[in-house]
Amino acid sequence: MSAERAVRDSVPASMGPDADAASISRNGDGPDRPISIGERLRSPQTIISFLVAFALIFFIFRQLDINFGDVWLQIRHAQPAYLFLAFAIYYGAFLLRSTRWRLLLANAGISKGAGFNVPGTWGLSEIYVLSWFANCVVPAKLGDAYRGYLLKKNAGPSFSRTLGTILAERLLDIIALVTLMVVSGLFVFHGSVPPSLRWWFGAGAALVAIGLCGFFALLTMSHRIQYAIPARFRPYYHRLSEGIVTSFARKGFLTVASLTALIWAMEGARVYFIARALGVELSLPASIFIALLASLLTTFPLTPAGFGVVEGGTVLALKLFGISASGATAVALIDRGIASYSVVLIGGALYFVSKRK
Repeated sequence: MSAERAVRDSVPASMGPDADAASISRNGDGPDRPISIGERLRSPQTIISFLVAFALIFFIFRQLDINFGDVWLQIRHAQPAYLFLAFAIYYGAFLLRSTRWRLLLANAGISKGAGFNVPGTWGLSEIYVLSWFANCVVPAKLGDAYRGYLLKKNAGPSFSRTLGTILAERLLDIIALVTLMVVSGLFVFHGSVPPSLRWWFGAGAALVAIGLCGFFALLTMSHRIQYAIPARFRPYYHRLSEGIVTSFARKGFLTVASLTALIWAMEGARVYFIARALGVELSLPASIFIALLASLLTTFPLTPAGFGVVEGGTVLALKLFGISASGATAVALIDRGIASYSVVLIGGALYFVSKRK
């Protein structure tokens, strides 16, 4: 059975494929009003989260007794060619992420062939950058909901079903992230993971277990779960669960899995070239481990994009490889400069000029 047919057959009788798009205005499937990043940025919760981030950075860096004069000297003498490669790899991955999302959307019945005006790869990449900008400036992963809202606004699919594809993508990412992190960690530490990192390995494994249990619950007990939900929320749950389950259709799944592995390998390549730029000795497997650990730290949305937590965690992890405190700090700051701070600048500029927001 094709993904499109699976979606069509699982829609209630009162809804056809076209009715799903038309029903958006009638059933209010999605935010009641446009998501305002500026409004969320000024909220007390966001301001408090940034204060927590700055406090964490101050505390961790003070405990490490870092000589910031040495850090700045290393950054000043970084080789621009390697930094450019790291920057290009990071933003090139957005094209791969957008290609993968397009495949997941098609599996869930959201495509031009199904009557939705889904943007091309560049258009989806623009939506991606805007959503990551949101993740970088407000806490609680608002960017994921914002991405679903932007696609609904620009292409017309159900917000709930679109959010389901994003959750499916998140499940793929956490499985790939934790698997590659464990494998690379065992390789670089010769089969014995340092005690300070075991908690994060356990946290990653717990996230994978929770995600898989939730997915298999949708596969085997979706109707039972539906009847346990208040009636007025059932249509939203129905479309959300459809988006998650149908995203994993066999058609194109090998391509989706391959893109996922490549995306996370590129994360490691970014860190590797940053280390090369700074003259820091860091192997490719170790670079992959550091990049994946940093990404795992962002999955706990205490602060926007894990500010404070990721910088400190990255420095501490790099020191386990015998890298000096100043070298580890230089790598961590430049890596975050590319993967987060630049997104605030580029995504912020795009937010003000984009017609898709």
